[in-house]
Amino acid sequence: MGDSKPATLLLESGAEFRGFSFGYDQAIDGEVVFSTAMVGYPESLTDPSYSGQILCVSYPLVGNYGVPNDTIIDNLSSLFESEKIHVRGLIISDYSFNYSHWNAAKSLDSWLKEFKIPGIFGIDTRELTKVLRESGTMLGKILPEGTFLEGFEDPNIINQVDVVSCKEVIKYGSGSKKIVLVDCGVKHNIIRCLVKRGVEVIRVPWDYNFSQIEYDGLFISNGPGNPDFCTTAVNNIKRAFDNDIPIFGICMGNQLMAKATGANTFKMKYGHRSHNQPVRMAGTDRCFITSQNHGYAVDDATLGKEWEPLFTNMNDGTNEGIRHKSKPFFSCQFHPEASSGPTDTEFLFDDFIKLL
Repeated sequence: MGDSKPATLLLESGAEFRGFSFGYDQAIDGEVVFSTAMVGYPESLTDPSYSGQILCVSYPLVGNYGVPNDTIIDNLSSLFESEKIHVRGLIISDYSFNYSHWNAAKSLDSWLKEFKIPGIFGIDTRELTKVLRESGTMLGKILPEGTFLEGFEDPNIINQVDVVSCKEVIKYGSGSKKIVLVDCGVKHNIIRCLVKRGVEVIRVPWDYNFSQIEYDGLFISNGPGNPDFCTTAVNNIKRAFDNDIPIFGICMGNQLMAKATGANTFKMKYGHRSHNQPVRMAGTDRCFITSQNHGYAVDDATLGKEWEPLFTNMNDGTNEGIRHKSKPFFSCQFHPEASSGPTDTEFLFDDFIKLL
């Protein structure tokens, strides 16, 4: 640590947190958000839903188990949630310079350098998290000593879904049933969960007109940013509602399906980013601990009359999923495939497959 270069985290409020630079040596800006997850930084950093954001990990020790080597087999990552790191920057308290794990191949520092992602360590992430909880997520910059960056770029005014979505049709797996997956920034474990259930997955760009494809089920993926930018996808989903073909949405998929019913979404104060979000299934006493990563939510009060909430967050009462009252359409705001996090709700994939 004695040889580490000083760095500063500057928030748009003017607050400064001083620490040390690691990873790639450059200034970067973005929306500063926090996650209370204790483990899973390789999966979190490669989650496309973090596009445009600087991630503060509130758990104090990060990097102690290194990073494994990943392989891409049949267009699918074997260990990570995408082919690259998507966060703009990383904020941690105590960086572990020494790592130990049976499949570790490199340090977190070298992995960040590989993808040109800057980081800062040695700051009080507990205090930063308190600031973000009180004031809400805000824009910020990581500034290694001797660097300068004018202004703050707001990722929320950019269509982040378009940034991370695939640009061409990609196929995975095989089976008698075909699933069209609308890629709004899909995590690869979602694809793994579908493929291992014996179906063919046809991954299409977020604005693709999938009505020209014959399919047995429609899946709307997770993704980053503001759902209001995804009007083309919402219109395509509206047309799909005219059929009785099963539809399942996760995270951004929940929001886009809700918008297709005519509902509104809103930006949350600081979002849900953790492995410990409790949700209750509507009409039951069944509660689940879930992994989440989102900054926008659905306004239950604006759902179409043929729709109802499916899950509710037990901490703040926000929407965690919707379902159609008569057709085989449903969604969840959390991640049943986790990676990282609890897999208590992976049964939702089985429920979807049974509807095909």
